[in-house]
Amino acid sequence: MKRLYPDIGSYASGYLETDEEHSLYYEESGNPAGLPILYLHGGPGAGLSPNYRRFFDANHYRIVAFEQRGCGRSRPFGSLKNNTTADTLRDIQRLRQHLQIDSWVVFGGSWGATLALLSAMDKPEAVKGIILRGVFLGREEDRDWFLSPKGGGATLFPEHYDIFIDGIPPPLSTDVICQWYSQQFDQPDEVRRLSALKRWYVWEERLSRLALPPGTGDITAHYPVSLMTSLAKLECHYLTHHCFVPEDYILSNIDKISHIPGTIVHGRYDVICKTEAAYSLHKLWGNSELQIVPDAGHSTSEPGIGLALCRASRDMNRFLQEKKT
Repeated sequence: MKRLYPDIGSYASGYLETDEEHSLYYEESGNPAGLPILYLHGGPGAGLSPNYRRFFDANHYRIVAFEQRGCGRSRPFGSLKNNTTADTLRDIQRLRQHLQIDSWVVFGGSWGATLALLSAMDKPEAVKGIILRGVFLGREEDRDWFLSPKGGGATLFPEHYDIFIDGIPPPLSTDVICQWYSQQFDQPDEVRRLSALKRWYVWEERLSRLALPPGTGDITAHYPVSLMTSLAKLECHYLTHHCFVPEDYILSNIDKISHIPGTIVHGRYDVICKTEAAYSLHKLWGNSELQIVPDAGHSTSEPGIGLALCRASRDMNRFLQEKKT
């Protein structure tokens, strides 16, 4: 365990060894005696953003986060071996036990929202509350919304979709696109491999917000190779295997978490994750609150999304403290 910034109290990082060859980077910060909360990043493959802690009051929360298999500072980087949803769910419980946490709040966005829901269904006794952003349910229609020729992205951004699918033989489908990109990512030719990684990354970047800052979401822009590699390879890997989850598993098993309080934050114009998914989840999950942000897409960098998440974490802490008393 490496301790940093001792002047502000609790901030530590370390590595969690798994039963396989993976070694997972994790961090703790905030109040060691506070309400434990697990931050689950998206992607798969995105890693931890530098400012993820901004959603939590460090005076009240013990903030835990880790980088999932194959991405960020976890090792081996970019590895797809023993990298499935079931592996990640085991990692979540392994980390909780390693930190001697009986139960916590789980907080996740996009793919992190999928993991938050699945981990709560896996071990409901270990979850006090759930906060979600940009719900992704892993269904065929959710994957198609992101990648297929009739999906939200292709419909709203046809000129960018043409760049994304260039060279892929028809007939196009989500599975065909994933299989083609998977082959490109394994190309020995570095130029072709990096070109494919960048095209996948830029497609995701282009869809992430209503309005992108200048220089982002452009195929000619420069992006870190490491981030392009982990995001593209792992997203494609998981989508190729239908997220390693049975079709409609989450909605079909919502009764497992019906007693757990939750908040769902979703941008009205989210082109990566369907707003319908958040609404369908809320309708079946009676203990949830749905907040559709009217002027936002998918990203936490959009002001309305960020504000809603800060409020959600504040209100969750208040609710659970009142429940204790």
